[in-house]
Amino acid sequence: MSVLPHTLYPVVDTAAWVERLGRAGAKLIQLRAKTLAGDALKAEIERARDAAKAHGVTLVLNDFWALAIDCAVDFIHLGQEDLDTADLAAIRRAGIRVGVSTHSHEELDRALSVAPDYIALGPVWPTKLKQMPWAPQGLDRVTEWKRLIGAIPLVAIGGVTLERAPSCILAGADSVAAVSDFIANPDPEAQVLAWDAATGQALREREGKA
Repeated sequence: MSVLPHTLYPVVDTAAWVERLGRAGAKLIQLRAKTLAGDALKAEIERARDAAKAHGVTLVLNDFWALAIDCAVDFIHLGQEDLDTADLAAIRRAGIRVGVSTHSHEELDRALSVAPDYIALGPVWPTKLKQMPWAPQGLDRVTEWKRLIGAIPLVAIGGVTLERAPSCILAGADSVAAVSDFIANPDPEAQVLAWDAATGQALREREGKA
């Protein structure tokens, strides 16, 4: 089973952010480009892919599995609804790894049935970025999910801030994703370093190496 390359996992909407945060030291970044389509979308994915390669970043593309294959992206992130239409066999043949969102036990069962390379759980806390039909999961659910999925990497997402991120790692998450805590920060490069230090320390504590 693959191991995620970093305890922090920024989610961004442009290739420019992949470049900027990758240069700052982020090693796992998701591109969620929901406002583009057609040639513009493909060009943005290609720019993000090239920026990721330049900085040693594992790039995750949200949705758009066919373009992930065309553009040779490292990872694809699929929501539950995406599992209805994604050609998982084609994705696997292309050597692309797969992460899947979960919000309930039923969704977790479905995600595990496709042998994902990571499981995402959210929202851990309330989030204002998009309307969520699910109640906040809380840290106890993070611990429960890690117990249920074992060696599969777990990503915690939803309402996470720098101050909250270490508690997700201590609860069992292998990586912690956030959007606004990076791209809305006045100094996102410093935020990458702060997240790296905080989540790295939490992982060492969890593993008894502090």
